[in-house]
Amino acid sequence: MALSQVLYLIAACRLILTYPVCGFLTLLASLTTTISPLTLLVMSLERYVAVCYPLRHTTIITIRNTGVAIFVIWALGSLNILTRVLLLLEFPFKDLENLQMKDFCSDVAMLLGPRSNDYDRAFICVLFVSAGVAISFSYFGVIIAARSASTDKASARKARNTLLLHLVQLCLILFSTIFSPLLMALSGILTRIVFVRFYTCLYICVSLFPRCLSSLIYGIRDQTIRPVLMQHLCCRLTPKV
Repeated sequence: MALSQVLYLIAACRLILTYPVCGFLTLLASLTTTISPLTLLVMSLERYVAVCYPLRHTTIITIRNTGVAIFVIWALGSLNILTRVLLLLEFPFKDLENLQMKDFCSDVAMLLGPRSNDYDRAFICVLFVSAGVAISFSYFGVIIAARSASTDKASARKARNTLLLHLVQLCLILFSTIFSPLLMALSGILTRIVFVRFYTCLYICVSLFPRCLSSLIYGIRDQTIRPVLMQHLCCRLTPKV
């Protein structure tokens, strides 16, 4: 969220960066964008194990295995960044008059060659198809387990709703990948005032909201966190129970 805010403020202030600075910021943003669906995938599988294999949950979902999962997620994200850096090195920057960009900084502006563009599309497709299949598999597995007489109905229903929200969250994050191309297409159609308003609304709904969903999903449902969260959301105007 911090990286998206920085890029948004840079674009809103019409600051034109150099290619190295913009590349550094967009690569960090790309890393967090890659990590988001992979994290949803792991969280969905954890809910599947909790409902379908409750007796083995404590042996499978351990601190060590959680650490391994986090390491694998960051390793895959870093591998994607390394590949994009290697593709950027193929661009003939020496032929440019200077390294100053002609447009505002964005991930689309850093796709400086056909190979880089093709790789980005292929990686996004593979990433989100894999995450979508895993979350859908977990969702239907929980639904089937919920019909079993030996399954805790309340726990299964809660896990099903959580997975459904994760699926919605994945769709929103997927939509955020076409955020910049959509804005570039609309910039030539809408007036400037309408475009700026649409840009701000779309940025909040597509870029910020999906990243807040996990905190809201697990925070509001937690009996310990919910009273404190609601109190702060209401500016501490609600009386303490």
